[in-house]
Amino acid sequence: MLASLKLVDLVKNNASEIADFWVKDVKKNRRTPHYHGFSREKLIVLAEEFYRQLANLVISANTYEETQKYFYDYAENAYKEGIPVHEAIYAVVLMRRHMWLFAEFQDVFSTNVEQQQAIDSIIRTILVMDYAFFKIAQYYRELLENQPQ
Repeated sequence: MLASLKLVDLVKNNASEIADFWVKDVKKNRRTPHYHGFSREKLIVLAEEFYRQLANLVISANTYEETQKYFYDYAENAYKEGIPVHEAIYAVVLMRRHMWLFAEFQDVFSTNVEQQQAIDSIIRTILVMDYAFFKIAQYYRELLENQPQ
């Protein structure tokens, strides 16, 4: 678990900067048109919260349980905003991408030990992201099924 801390710290300490890169991407990406009309400020808050929460989830002993609440709220908010499920999931894909690009750009994993730590971090983060994609899709389905006809 300690091997993941370097990436976790990097993400937590640079959440605003990483969020800024994500906002620039999600507001122009052709796969996320529903995000184009949102204010920069609203999206920054969304991404910063995501990065801070992700850092907590990566080091959690109860990752699966803790992801359920966070990603239920994420899915519910996206659904209420009228964002289609495929865009809500792709927005998370872009968040993940910008996190890794930022870490790579910072060249924080340059030694062999740090590269092993990066691999450990990637494995743990992929686990959290897998849970995220599953839960977002599951909650969207539940919200659609419970929608009044």
